[in-house]
Amino acid sequence: MIRMDQYEYIRAAHRVYQKSIKQICRETGHCRKTVRKVLRSEPCGYSPRTEQPYPVLGPYLQVVDQWLTEDRTRPRKQRHTAKRIYDRLVPEMGFQGNESTVRRYVRKAKRRLGVQVTPAFIPLEPECGREAEVDWGAATAIIAGEKMPIKFFCMRSKFSGEHFVRCYPCERQQAFLDGHLHAFAFFGGIFPVLVYDNLTAAVKKVFRGKGRVEQEEFAKFRAYYNFTPRFCNPDGAHEKGGVEGLVGYVRRNYLVPVPEAESLEGLNGRLWEECLAYGEHRIRGREGTVNELFAGEQGRLLPLPAAPFSTMQITTGKVDPYATVILDKNRYSVPTRYTGLRVRVHLSVMQVEIFHNGKRLATHPRLFGNNKWQLHPDHYLELIQQRPGAFHDAHPLRRWRETWPLCLEKLLAKFQENQGETAGIKDFISVLLLYREHPSKAIQTAVELALENNLSSSQGVKHLLLQSKFEQEFAPLSHWPATVLPDISLYSQLGVVP
Repeated sequence: MIRMDQYEYIRAAHRVYQKSIKQICRETGHCRKTVRKVLRSEPCGYSPRTEQPYPVLGPYLQVVDQWLTEDRTRPRKQRHTAKRIYDRLVPEMGFQGNESTVRRYVRKAKRRLGVQVTPAFIPLEPECGREAEVDWGAATAIIAGEKMPIKFFCMRSKFSGEHFVRCYPCERQQAFLDGHLHAFAFFGGIFPVLVYDNLTAAVKKVFRGKGRVEQEEFAKFRAYYNFTPRFCNPDGAHEKGGVEGLVGYVRRNYLVPVPEAESLEGLNGRLWEECLAYGEHRIRGREGTVNELFAGEQGRLLPLPAAPFSTMQITTGKVDPYATVILDKNRYSVPTRYTGLRVRVHLSVMQVEIFHNGKRLATHPRLFGNNKWQLHPDHYLELIQQRPGAFHDAHPLRRWRETWPLCLEKLLAKFQENQGETAGIKDFISVLLLYREHPSKAIQTAVELALENNLSSSQGVKHLLLQSKFEQEFAPLSHWPATVLPDISLYSQLGVVP
C-alpha cells in the first residue's frame, strides 16, 4: 500500500506541475503501473485476502473442525471454547503455534459450522399496560441471626419497567400464588397477559409448540383473576429478558450487602420501599421516569376482584404419640391431651394453624425442608410435671432453657435444694405454667423478688405475682383524686320552723 504523502505528491506533481509519468517514476521509485493507478483512483489500502493461510495450524484444522462439529449435539454450556481447543492441541497434538491463531480460526469456523452463532434480535416496543413478566431469583439473607437461602419472586411491567419483589423461603406453588397476590396489590391491578417460563408451579406438562397442561390450582387462580398466561419456549429465557435482567439487578442492588432482618416480613418491607424508590429511575432509551410511564398504563390494568384468591391449604391429620402433627415431612406440636385425635390444619405460606372441633390448638411458623420439629414447650408442661425424670432431656424445654433468664435456673436449683430433685422439678414447672396467664417480664420480676426473700415454693412466686398485679390495678390512696368536703357551717344558718 502506497503512503498517503506519496499519493499526494504523485497527484500534485502530475496535475499541478505537469510532470510526466516517467519523471515521477524516476523521482519516487514507483513503477508506471502504480503511478497510473494513483492518478486514476482514490486512495485505498490493501485488498483483503480471499483465503487466510495457516502454515502452523494447517495440519490440525481437520481435528478442530471435528471437535466443533461434535459440539452441535452437546450441552450448550459444555462446548469447546477457543482457549479450550488451544489447551488440548498443545499437549495432545504437539501444536507449537500461538493461541491468537487458534482463536482467529475458531471464530470463523464456528460461524461456518453453525456452532454458537451470535443470535439476532428484533427491537420491540411493548404495548402500554398489556404484559408483565414473572420469574424467580435466588439469594442469601441473614434472618434472626441465621444465614439462610431465600427465593425472591419478581414481576415486571414490560412497558414501564415498574417491578415488584418479595422474598420467600421456597418456590412452592403456594408461595408462587402468594407472590402474585402481593404484586397485584402493589400495581393496583392485573396485567392482562403474564409471561412465564415453564416452571412447575404453573405447568404440569410441556408439549411441542405452545401446548401446555397447567397445574390445576394455577388454572383456578388465573381464571379467578382473568389474565392470560403466555409460556416461553424451552430454553427461551430471552423471551422474557426484562425480568431476567431484573433478577440480576435485585441481587446486585437490593441484596448487597447480604441483608439482615429479624424476619422475612421485615426484609419484604424493605424490598417494598426499594421497589417504590425505583419509580424515579429512568430507563435508557425511554422518555420519562418509571413512575411516569407506569401512570399511563395503570388505567389499562384489569381491576382487582372484591375479595382476593385464597391460597390457604386445608388438610387433616392425626396427633401422634409425641403430641405432634406431621405436615410436609415436618412435625408441629399441640397440647399433649389431644394425642391420638384427628385435627384440621390450615397451611398458609408462612404459618400453620391446627384446630380441633373449631378450637385453635396451636399456631406455628411454617417449616421448610424435611424432618424438622416445631415444638412449643407449653404443650408439654403437664406431661413433664407427671414425669419429672424427663425434665433435663425434654427437647422442647432444652430449647427454651437456652433463652430463659438466669433467675429461673437459680430458682430451679433452690427448689431442688429445699424440696428434693423430683418434688423441686414438679414445683418449678408450676412456675413455668404461670407464663400462660402472665407476661414474662412480670414473672421474671416476681422470681427475682422470691430469690431475694428466700422463698422456695411456687405458691410464694404466685403470691408475689398476684400482689404486683393488684398493686398495678389499684393505685395507692395518695394517687386518688382529692374528695371535696362539705361546708357544715351552712347548717347553723338553717332557721327553726315554729
